[in-house]
Amino acid sequence: MYVQGLPESCASEALSDHAKKIGIKGRAYQRAKGQLKEAGYVHEWRWQGQGGLWMTDQLFSNVPLSDEEARRLRSANAQAEPADRSPAGGQASTRSVGPSQPSVEEEREENNPHPPTEAPAAEAPAVEAPATDAPAAEVAGPVAAADPDVAQAERVLLSLRHANPQLHLGVREARSLSGTAADWLRRGVKASELRQALVNGLPPEGVRSAFGFVRHRLVQKLPEAPAPIAPVATVRPPVTCEGGGPEHVFRPRADETLCGPCAQQAAEEAHFAKWPPRRPDEDVEVPERRPWRERVTAVLQAGAEAP
Repeated sequence: MYVQGLPESCASEALSDHAKKIGIKGRAYQRAKGQLKEAGYVHEWRWQGQGGLWMTDQLFSNVPLSDEEARRLRSANAQAEPADRSPAGGQASTRSVGPSQPSVEEEREENNPHPPTEAPAAEAPAVEAPATDAPAAEVAGPVAAADPDVAQAERVLLSLRHANPQLHLGVREARSLSGTAADWLRRGVKASELRQALVNGLPPEGVRSAFGFVRHRLVQKLPEAPAPIAPVATVRPPVTCEGGGPEHVFRPRADETLCGPCAQQAAEEAHFAKWPPRRPDEDVEVPERRPWRERVTAVLQAGAEAP
């Protein structure tokens, strides 16, 4: 409401400058602008103007606009606007960036020395894609539908802008990093866990290059590959037990020839075979049992009689 009520002479100022005038700075400004961008009220484009200076165009509307609608409105305003006239209120404003560095609380993407993350409008000069190790066909071509991990990884990378505006990646940037991010998914990492690993613990001074920061984290924090699963033991076919009794079969674990009950019975028979039974006519001497008092007295007497 404050920005929409400003006169036309204030349209060239950045949103961060307007926010400072009403006491919104630092994280509070970034959070508010991120919510407005997600809802479709704020749109931004970064492009390189004459002299090598990077420019940021900001469009603030009083109704939600899709990316395509905002791009068409920006293009129409740029064509209708005279060259020697400041932009009218509500139109896309342009702010040139000088050599000075912004403060910690200021939105850093207004003075970002890196190439823009999205393709600018038709009147802006073309910007080369960031240098990557991926082949050109992978960067510019469509997502490989044959690999669902790569497609899911690209969706996760594009969703980082909603978790934190500092990690705003363009389509070409996300596609060039999707192969590396897919390695996380192939190693058992869930999509939500991959997103948290990329957005948690951002540096306090802010992220200057979303592409470089995400690529560094994808490479440096790549989890270890899961250990190979041991092969399942082959199930042996049933065999006939060689023990006594009725004929029956069992499934051996190795090279057994007896089932469990028959093997236990054979072990008991082998044990008792070492101790032959006593004959009925065999005399067994049973020691005399005396009370313990008498046994103690006998022991004491034997000790006293000993020399």
